[in-house]
Amino acid sequence: MSICLDMKELSTSIDKLNVLLELNLSGCSSLQEFPTFIGQLNAFQELDLLECSSLQKLPTSIGQLSALRNIHLRNWLSLQELPTSIGQLSALQNLHLFWCSKL
Repeated sequence: MSICLDMKELSTSIDKLNVLLELNLSGCSSLQEFPTFIGQLNAFQELDLLECSSLQKLPTSIGQLSALRNIHLRNWLSLQELPTSIGQLSALQNLHLFWCSKL
């Protein structure tokens, strides 16, 4: 598990990582917003956002992640809905939503 308690935002330069397969931001409880540019990461296969309780939503650009197979969300206390673009994830195999009480 990542320990990034004080990180409030993800650097926009991450969109240059064309072959990034997995992004683990677990434990980043101060992260305010998930970046919209995430949809540009074409090889992206796994997204771990466990314990990111301050995030309120996933960006609609998540639907552009054609290779994304796994999404792990846990303890997203403020998450109220998933973007409709999540239905565009044709490779998605697992969507784990644990303790997302407002969803």
